[in-house]
Amino acid sequence: MERYICIIVLLVCCLRAVRCYSSGKVTGTCDNMTPQHKKGAQQSPAPFSVTTDRFSFKEGDEIIVMLLAASTPFIGFMLQAREVGGSSPLGSFTVTSGEAQLLTCNGLPNSAVSHTSDSPKSSIQGIWRAPISGNLNSIQFSASFVKDYSTFWVGVRSSPVTYNIAAAPPTNSISITSTSSFASSSKLSNSSTGCGSTKVCFSQPLNCDPGVSPDCYFLSAMTSPGDTAVQLEMTGPSDGYIAIGFSDDQRMGNDDIYICGRDSGGLIRLQHAFSTGRKIPDILPLGNVSDVTSSVNNSIISCSFTTRNPISTQRSGGSSSLYYLMIVHGPSNNGIIGVHTGTFISDTKVDISSPQVVTSEKEPPIIKAHGSLMLIAWMTTGSLGMIIARYLKGVAKGKHYFGKDVWFLAHVSLMTLTVAATIIAFILAFSEVGGWSGGAHPVLGCIVMILAFFQPIAAMFRCGPHHHWRFLFNWSHALNAVAIKVLAVAAIFTGLSYFSTSEDSWLLKVMGGFVGWEATLYILLELHMRWKLNDHAESASESTSMELLLLVLFFLGNIAFLVALLVGIGSS
Repeated sequence: MERYICIIVLLVCCLRAVRCYSSGKVTGTCDNMTPQHKKGAQQSPAPFSVTTDRFSFKEGDEIIVMLLAASTPFIGFMLQAREVGGSSPLGSFTVTSGEAQLLTCNGLPNSAVSHTSDSPKSSIQGIWRAPISGNLNSIQFSASFVKDYSTFWVGVRSSPVTYNIAAAPPTNSISITSTSSFASSSKLSNSSTGCGSTKVCFSQPLNCDPGVSPDCYFLSAMTSPGDTAVQLEMTGPSDGYIAIGFSDDQRMGNDDIYICGRDSGGLIRLQHAFSTGRKIPDILPLGNVSDVTSSVNNSIISCSFTTRNPISTQRSGGSSSLYYLMIVHGPSNNGIIGVHTGTFISDTKVDISSPQVVTSEKEPPIIKAHGSLMLIAWMTTGSLGMIIARYLKGVAKGKHYFGKDVWFLAHVSLMTLTVAATIIAFILAFSEVGGWSGGAHPVLGCIVMILAFFQPIAAMFRCGPHHHWRFLFNWSHALNAVAIKVLAVAAIFTGLSYFSTSEDSWLLKVMGGFVGWEATLYILLELHMRWKLNDHAESASESTSMELLLLVLFFLGNIAFLVALLVGIGSS
């Protein structure tokens, strides 16, 4: 009996210990920071990192510390600040997340941070406050990470943070410092200076200068002879993030990426990632990266850094130093990047060790055909078909072909061309893109496609002209046509933004003029029709002449704007 009681007591003690570890109450490991898991710590590089928002401090300063996971989360951790080469904690922490708690180590309150549960975690943020007195020296933040019970890493450290009584305030950036082979005179400067002569530059619009234009998306790369390091910088306007990528092709997937964006606290930090397709990229350890500086000013996000990480795109075979360059930007939410709203891709593969100015990818011919068809459909044939049905029924009054009024045949022919062009354009876009793409344009395009497809089907089943329910068809048919027109114009504007690469966005301005011209002629035709209904027209012949004159004016202006836009799309 006593034997069984001893076994039960031992089991209870073991369970209590397990609960203790999962709850993060690990003050017994404050000195060596080693989990008491009866296993040895991993000796391989940790898939986790410790970063800080500044590289120097003075008494009483606060430093933001981030624990970051790659694609594999951690379930447990412990974090301390120690003097470089020291073994005792110093300073104090504060935390804002329910996944982290404060511990007392070596009698010093709040001198360590640990987990509160064994739930998977990808990032933890803490704020460390330096002592306000004492003999301070440079520090490092040291952490232990637990992946599972038998797999953990001890002594994962940040770069040293130097004690400096005249330390500058933080710059809203995650900074990691180490020795670099680049002289200070060769630092990148977020400008186009040196493009093509000392560094590779890729920008959108082409040849824009981020130091001058606030709408400039800019990527530059510079190498040093005899060194594997690459110094990179990126900048551009965004409320969430900007990112640069290296790819074997001009599509998303298997791309080496660096992301410069806002974290959950609104700070700008750098992340290394790998894209696996049309989903959030896998975050990697930052790796051999140094000299990280980042900033945000009036929603313009900038990062520069030096990396010795090899570029990895998981090539199927062979090796090459040539890559397509990518710049993307988009929103973020609590540090998690969202679907990019803008993408710029180089039109050729680039050797980043060879200084040059890189041009962006031209739109594929199929996408240009898609845009041209939609423009012709809803700004020319569709507009003419709607004008004829609304305002020109009396122009060829009494003339019939195949038992139908001339205006009706013209209206049906033009609208059939419009719907056919819309269907073809829709198929072309999806065949080229190969799936769904983010943004408002495809949503608007799909709605236009659905409503346009429904319009002729509903017309086929309309009741007779003198049926007492005919007015329902007339109103629904007209309102649906107006809705399609408005949505199509919105889709064209969002679509032209992909083609408009010049700083003055002249394609969008021409489209604005196009819409204004159509609106003006619609108003004139509407006024003329109302005058005619109120017997203001002197005769039927004069009224017909005026209607034909307005139609000719509309057609000539329409063709002028259409040709300008088609030329712009073709040369984009």
